[in-house]
Amino acid sequence: MASRQPRFNQKALVDTTPLPDNIPKVNEIGASSAPLLSASFFIGARCRPYNDDYMKCKTEANGRGELECMREGRKVTRCAASVIKDVNTHCLEQFRKHWQCLDNNNQNLWECRPAERRLNACVYENLKLEKTIPDTPGKEIPVHLRQNQIYSSHKFTDWLRHGQYNTEVAHRELEKARQDPEYKKQLHEQLSGQKDIFSKGMLRALNTLDVPKA
Repeated sequence: MASRQPRFNQKALVDTTPLPDNIPKVNEIGASSAPLLSASFFIGARCRPYNDDYMKCKTEANGRGELECMREGRKVTRCAASVIKDVNTHCLEQFRKHWQCLDNNNQNLWECRPAERRLNACVYENLKLEKTIPDTPGKEIPVHLRQNQIYSSHKFTDWLRHGQYNTEVAHRELEKARQDPEYKKQLHEQLSGQKDIFSKGMLRALNTLDVPKA
């Protein structure tokens, strides 16, 4: 075996040199990936001019954008931080439920549409910021506004299709329906078209659920 001892110098990867005085000082956003994803479309709505300026600067900097476009980058950071602050101020509960849902579902937006709709409504009412997906075809309904999602985490129909019934599936789906009125409605529609005993029992249990108000 080699006698050389391992040496780690991760501290050398951190550059503590302060930025030049000509670079505007700004605090970092301080948010993890899930809250940033949750607020990303609102950040895009408010901060698009700053984002465009930054990208234009980087394009024209010929590979030196990280250094020469710090001033524009600071404006982007400052604008994004203002969105996070305003969303926390006016829609904290809806915001928290949405990003926690994303955090618990591998950050798949399509698994958190009910919480997203409530957040979108609150942000538009209080901040007048609206989620817009770039390059969405004009005649198509944006994916986040569709009532019936093409992709969803609602695996219950797959269980029914393959006849894999068990109490674990039943309890899981009923709990999701109890927490989410919109999912309860979707599950009710799915079960209504089934004729097997399991589905009928699930439908009776579903009708007795006390769903919290959204």
